[in-house]
Amino acid sequence: MTATRPAPSASGLLGKLMAAVRPEFRVDVYFPDPGDRVLGRPMCRVPGCDRSGWEYGLCGGHGTRWRSQGRPDLQGFLAAPGPPLHGRNELTVCTVQGCRYGNNSRGLCLRHRERWERSGEPDPAAWAARVPTVDDGVDHVQCGLPFCTLWVESPRQPFCRAHQNRWRQQGFPDVEEFADRCLTAGKARIDFRRLTPQLKLEFQYAVQCRFDEQTVTAPPPVVNWAVGVAVDAGVGSILDHDEQQWRVMTASKSSCSYQAFVVHVHTAVDLLREGTGWEIEYPRDTWRLHTLPGLTPNSGKKVGARTHLRFDRITQAWLRGLAKRWCRLRLTSGLTIGTVVADLSVLSRFSQFLDQSAPTVKALAGIDRQLLERYLAWVGDQPLSHVVKEDAVTSMNTFFQAIRQHSWDDSLPTTAVFFTSDTRRRPARLSRRLSEHVMAQVEGPANLDRWPQPQCRLLTLILIRCGLRATDACALDFDCLVHDGQGAPYLRYRNHKMRREAAVPIDEQLERDVRAQQARVAGCWPDEHPHLFPALTQNAGGRRAMTYYSYRLLLNKWLQACDIRDEHGDPVHLTPHQWRHTFASRLINRDVPQEVVRVLLDHESTRMTAHYARITDQTVRRRWEQATKVNVEGERVVIDPDGPLAQAQWAKTRYGIATQTLPHGYCGLPVQQSCPHANACLTCPVFLTGPEFLPELRDHRGRTLTLIQTAQTAGQTRVAQMNQQVLTNLDRILDGLEQDSETTDVEDQADAG
Repeated sequence: MTATRPAPSASGLLGKLMAAVRPEFRVDVYFPDPGDRVLGRPMCRVPGCDRSGWEYGLCGGHGTRWRSQGRPDLQGFLAAPGPPLHGRNELTVCTVQGCRYGNNSRGLCLRHRERWERSGEPDPAAWAARVPTVDDGVDHVQCGLPFCTLWVESPRQPFCRAHQNRWRQQGFPDVEEFADRCLTAGKARIDFRRLTPQLKLEFQYAVQCRFDEQTVTAPPPVVNWAVGVAVDAGVGSILDHDEQQWRVMTASKSSCSYQAFVVHVHTAVDLLREGTGWEIEYPRDTWRLHTLPGLTPNSGKKVGARTHLRFDRITQAWLRGLAKRWCRLRLTSGLTIGTVVADLSVLSRFSQFLDQSAPTVKALAGIDRQLLERYLAWVGDQPLSHVVKEDAVTSMNTFFQAIRQHSWDDSLPTTAVFFTSDTRRRPARLSRRLSEHVMAQVEGPANLDRWPQPQCRLLTLILIRCGLRATDACALDFDCLVHDGQGAPYLRYRNHKMRREAAVPIDEQLERDVRAQQARVAGCWPDEHPHLFPALTQNAGGRRAMTYYSYRLLLNKWLQACDIRDEHGDPVHLTPHQWRHTFASRLINRDVPQEVVRVLLDHESTRMTAHYARITDQTVRRRWEQATKVNVEGERVVIDPDGPLAQAQWAKTRYGIATQTLPHGYCGLPVQQSCPHANACLTCPVFLTGPEFLPELRDHRGRTLTLIQTAQTAGQTRVAQMNQQVLTNLDRILDGLEQDSETTDVEDQADAG
């Protein structure tokens, strides 16, 4: 249950609002700049129109005109939109030369119309052309509206005749207010005038917060609708109802953005009233992490308004207090929010165990080894994954260590400890690398070009070619390119798992692609662009990076659009992290040293890198087992991969491949013995070779024939006899290998596919 705190008085909140709301937002009617990405609306697309665009980028007047014409082609309508809209265009002037009074009838002002009527009502245009030019020397007063140059009818009136009538129809408002209203007609605005004083400040503060956050937009229609909801509710403060009540009251609106803004007003004002920071959040049983500055979010993931740590699920008060201290320490030490959330879930599960199996434990002193063994058995019976069950032990052990290290409670028994043997051994990791059949489709230029977002195409290439974790790639800084002394490009990134900077070499083409992405981002957000891959939604100011979850969703859609399928014809479901496995496995297969691979992947130790090497070693072994092996007599050597000596035979052969590889094959001599046939492998009884050496063997046979013929011609019988044995062995080896060469080629092609 959330700890209750006395609510500040209304006057206290009002004072905070008055201090927080800046002058530019403390107005009755707020006109956002058309270029404002959060609050503004772009100008009407019709050239010369200064009103705000709405549907299809047209203002209300031009939108009505376009719909009344049957919704013609929009480009054609923009080319010929018709006459200017009424409102801010100058009114028709009298047709008599020099007269600047407004038209009354027949193209004449009131004075000239009376003279025209007395003249017998001839053709008004011809009559106006004959009338002398008006130049009476009188200093006429222009209309009080800035865009109108007509003369006022009377010095006592502020406007010309037509605008005077409009002023009268609106109830003779303040002259400046009327002029401002005429100048801003058709422009986007947020009207706070219907709200009570405090409620007005609350909405102004909420709008200001949206503007400062530069994430989610708040278009004037959304804000004005929310203002109407608050007025209809008859409240003096948005806090008169709780969040759930406002959700119920706004549930009828189909668009979620309208309801979301009302909730945003409530949240912003509530945070202002209660304050933010650890002193405010720590006593609560549900921590609102977005109110705590300086936390480390999950890489690429925003600390959103709904990110909470819930301690109310821990029913034991003594355990809840220790859990809060531990979580605060871990958050402030720089651990990601996701890690702390997982830790808290372990403590909540331990609390559940105490409720179900050990309700008599009323304090930390009751936790001993015997209780923990019961906990291990309880966890083992839960329908949890192996990783979660392992975390249930390791996180609790870390929790106990923190209690002892910081002396939070000395009553914890020394027997309250877990041992390494308490957790089951993790099952052997299987290779998650993708087959080359799948990668050929993924890397195909035609499929890459099907990405609707250029930045997602580049992000995919970086994941494939650089082996970055997807969360690290999504969070790349805008200025992520660095060069060494030779001018070679590198991609600099933040390894969030290890909490350090790292870099990986890239080629010139990828560098050009990164430069192009930088140009796109700078063109969209000229003033501020901290990320190479900005979020595609809820990112009006360009300050948020794309999240892993957004990219993963778009990746799934792209895979479906490209119809990527595996070797069996089934649709492929892959994760971005599999490209990291594929990247490492490809390097190992190319005989890149493990230490180099470790540096490229930025692993802390060689343990993880060795995992990729082990996978590749198994691949090499499988291919070696499948290939044809013949000895020096040309006899086929069969190795049972499932036999009792299979592992030992492979270890011996792998050692030979690594340390005693010969020009035509491998050495089959036990590693403990020295070779008695140095430089005479083709006469050695323990020599082995395979079809991969056929070109070298054929070439060697040709050179041996030439040597024998030359020796016989020169009478060197001994040399000819020695090489005759080599020739005989070569013939046997070639006969044995060529019989299976066709089968071997087929197997190699299938393996390569």
